[in-house]
Amino acid sequence: MSYQEGLNWIHERMKFGIKPGVRRMEWMLERLENPEQNINGIHVVGTNGKGSTVSYMRNALNHNGYTVGTFTSPYIETFNERISVDGTPIPDDDIVALVEIVKPVSEALEAETDLGTATEFEIITMMMFIYFGKMHSVDYVIVEAGLGAKNDSTNVFQPIMTVLTSIGLDHTSILGDSLLDIAKDKSGVIKPGIPLVFSVKDDVSREYIHKVLEENHAKGIELNRDIIMIPENGEFQFQYGTYDFQDIRLSMAGRHQKENASLAIAALIELHERGKAVLDWNLMIRAMEETTWPGRIEILSEDPLVIIDGAHNNEAVEALVETIGRQYPDREITVLFSAIEGKPLSTMVEKLEGLADAFSVTDFDFPKALPKEEIYAKVTHPNRSMVDDHIQFIEAFEGDILLVTGSLYFISEIKQHYNAKRR
Repeated sequence: MSYQEGLNWIHERMKFGIKPGVRRMEWMLERLENPEQNINGIHVVGTNGKGSTVSYMRNALNHNGYTVGTFTSPYIETFNERISVDGTPIPDDDIVALVEIVKPVSEALEAETDLGTATEFEIITMMMFIYFGKMHSVDYVIVEAGLGAKNDSTNVFQPIMTVLTSIGLDHTSILGDSLLDIAKDKSGVIKPGIPLVFSVKDDVSREYIHKVLEENHAKGIELNRDIIMIPENGEFQFQYGTYDFQDIRLSMAGRHQKENASLAIAALIELHERGKAVLDWNLMIRAMEETTWPGRIEILSEDPLVIIDGAHNNEAVEALVETIGRQYPDREITVLFSAIEGKPLSTMVEKLEGLADAFSVTDFDFPKALPKEEIYAKVTHPNRSMVDDHIQFIEAFEGDILLVTGSLYFISEIKQHYNAKRR
């Protein structure tokens, strides 16, 4: 099997959609002697901020001499980055080897049970557990959940630490229409006796999380209660228990990144306190400050200034608008926006319109991408337009600032184009 044949087989599973539940995963993992039991895993869930938080923790552990596997989604530049070691995507040959292991097990699942066909995400999750549980040993594996927690295919291992980055209204058709519904699903990450570092701004949801923590005799470490983050002119101060770190200046912009970093720091401190890691705090903070994550307020071009950001739901758009508005208060901003199905389109567009001097919409080659006409119908900005060729539009841009945002899959396409140009 070639690498491309392996990828094609994985991507063919996309047609089976999203099927919440862990029974298929459990069946397949048991057939493979439960590799997920062999990892030192940290489970990260949340509506927004997962990828950045994973990256902060991974970089800090790397700076302290540990090898770290990560599982993230979606990919921005190359498929292989979804399973990475110390920030480096695994080799093509390893992808092929993993597909050759998983394919017959997934076929047996379909032939021998009534559980149905494994989805694309389940296949990739299986590959990750096999890789880190059988093929390539690392000190830690940081596992980013795909959708929710309780019924997400990643929720089949016993973690040493859990992190809940945020709760917001996203994937409501699957997770529920209210913040409480989503909190109930995300609370599935909580395991008996395992600490949860979390940020939940909604009072009702927070009360529910505390209730589940109490039922599981698990320690809750909460931002703005146990963890204090004090922003100060681009820097921030972190306080948790007896720990107090001053003048932390991140490479990634925005208050939300300071909050993500604070969650990561608290989780690492807790690992250290529990004897699960030995950390040098100076190395940890230096790592936090150096951390970047592709597609998050990332500058692709300086002249003209082109910024990409995968703001794919209301909370992410709010964070983007607040950050860009603060960083570039007197600049003319053109927004280029695209989205996929199932997103709160009207409110996302409305929030972005308040930032934009011109507002353009487009579509892109992805099964769930919305037609640009459908997005355009939601736009009320007086200076609005539809863009047929978004690559040409970006390359021909001669304005002040171009902010390219929306679906992470859209941002991935833009990023890959720019990477190809630079080779």
